[in-house]
Parts: sequence; structure tokens; C-alpha cells
Amino acid sequence: MKLISIDLFSGVGGLTQGLHKAGFQTKLAFEIDEIASKAYKLNHKKTKVITDDIRNVSTVEVKSKLGNKAIHLLAGCPPCQGFSSIRRLNKAKPVKDERNKLITEFVRFVIELKPFTFMMENVPGLALDKSFKKALKELESAGYYKPDWKVVNIKDYGVPQNRKRLVLVGSRLAPLKIAEPTEKKRTVRQVIGKLPNPKKSKDLLHKIFPIHTTEVQKRIELTPKNGGGRKDLPKKYLLNCHKDENIGFNDVYGRLRWDDYSTTITGGCLNPSKGRFLHPEQNRCISAREASMLQSFPKTYKFPIDAPVTKIALMIGNALPPEFSRIQAENIKHHLQTYLK
Repeated sequence: MKLISIDLFSGVGGLTQGLHKAGFQTKLAFEIDEIASKAYKLNHKKTKVITDDIRNVSTVEVKSKLGNKAIHLLAGCPPCQGFSSIRRLNKAKPVKDERNKLITEFVRFVIELKPFTFMMENVPGLALDKSFKKALKELESAGYYKPDWKVVNIKDYGVPQNRKRLVLVGSRLAPLKIAEPTEKKRTVRQVIGKLPNPKKSKDLLHKIFPIHTTEVQKRIELTPKNGGGRKDLPKKYLLNCHKDENIGFNDVYGRLRWDDYSTTITGGCLNPSKGRFLHPEQNRCISAREASMLQSFPKTYKFPIDAPVTKIALMIGNALPPEFSRIQAENIKHHLQTYLK
């Protein structure tokens, strides 16, 4: 049985990568950002990518492009910046952001296209917002879905990263539950430990990492290997904004630990002032390749290296980790095979 999927808000294709590994065929993907869309196309040449605002897309048009074939899985990760804990500064109230409303577009696609199953992933903060409660109510009111949602940590699903995500699934065939954790632990060392020093690598993505001022580089060199942080520095090397206790985020300018999970790979992953993104051993920030692999992308996954470094970091950090997507998709595949005999 061919399993047809659609990827909404597809970004560089992390979700699609997992869907394909699970055996789905992604016929259509939608992404508003041209550079992210370019990255997607580099890796998923058989998928038709629509580079447009999802709010401009008619589901009638989608049905036509699919030849009115059944959709087995509609999946997506609506932009979640307004709900993220960093944007909210860990407060409960979401930040006002027009992209917060895009969850309603995901619901529109589900209700109008009636896929056999759907899956949505987002930040945990979404659960605090009224838009999520409204979405659940609309999906239930449609009469053929009984949504199930849960906040999980992707580190429990074989991804080498401590990252909590909200997962929402539903099926019109029978109740569908979110995949149980695999409990398979993957560490920073297991994933990037064998990569060569970027200076000796032929991988152009691996060569992308920031070059710092002499002052900042000195701080990096003084940061203890394998997990050291800014609080371990001699006082004279501390930034003025870090000299007072309980000021600022503790992880900034911190090193990753070899035998532990990575911290959350965010859109600032190529800037050590944005989090614990220093290499465990080498005196530098992690490279773009290392960041993508900590997101569980394959070592060969392609990104447009001519894009600005900040854009590459944002595309990597915003992506849904493929390995997490694969496990959730395989759970849905088993559900479909059980009820569509």
C-alpha cells in the first residue's frame, strides 16, 4: 500500500526526511521561505514544493494536484516563535506574533482535506494559548477525529538533544496515540565525535562556524573542556552583564558535553552568545554540519551554503528532527496498516 503524505510549513525538510524513512511518499510540501524551500528541493527532488504563504492556498487546488488521491497523513509544524520559552522569557503568556495564527491554517487543511491521519508538532508553550484549545475543539467538532496530544522530550526518541516538543495526532479510522519513547540514548560524542576538525574537512557545511574577536576567542579558550561554562571563567574575563549572579542565561558561552545530550539546537546555534553551542573540546562554536547532525539530519543532508550564516542556523534550528519524525511516522504507519487492510 502506497502511503501518501503532505508536509505543511516544511522548512528544509526535516519532517519529510523522517516521513520518507518511515515509508511515506510526500507528494506535496508547502513553505513560504524561498531559501528554506531551496534547501528542501536539494534533498527531496520527487516532492512538489509550493513556495507560497499557506493562507493563499486553496484545498481544492491541493486535491487537484493530488489527482483527488487519498491522503494518508497530513503533517506539519506551524511556526511557533511566539510560543517559545525564549521569546516568552519563560512567562506563560505568548508573545504577539502574526505567525501564532497559522495553527488555524493547519486545522483548515485537516478539516477540508480529511486525511486518514494527521500529526502536528510544536513547542510546549502552544498548549498555554487559547488558539490551541480552539484548534482541539474544532478538530473534535468535525466529528471524525479524536485528537491526542502530549509534551514529550525528543532525547527519549534517539535524538541526541534535550528538546521538549508538543505532538498532536489524530485519525478518522480509530483512536491514535502518540508513539511511545524508544529510550535509546544518543550522545554528542556518538553523533559528532568522529567528525574531523573543520579545517581538515572537505564538507563545506562543516566549515561554517563563526570567527570571533580576540577577546571572545580568549574566553572560549579558557572555558573548561567538556561542559564548562561562563561561570568557570576568571572574573576578569566575565562580560559585565554576567558579573551579577542570576543575571542572563547560564548556558551562553558554554561547551557541550561529550557523553550527554546536546542542549536544544535553536536558530542561534551558530552563535555561542545564544546558548551552549561551543564544541566540547575544540576552541570554537559547533559547525553548521554538527548542528544539523545534532538535529539528527544525515551527514549528507544538503543546505544552501551560499545563504547567510544566520539564515543557515535558523533553518537548522527551526527544523523538526528527522529521527523523531521517523518514529512518530512509523507509529502512524502501523496504525494505517492495521485499519486499512
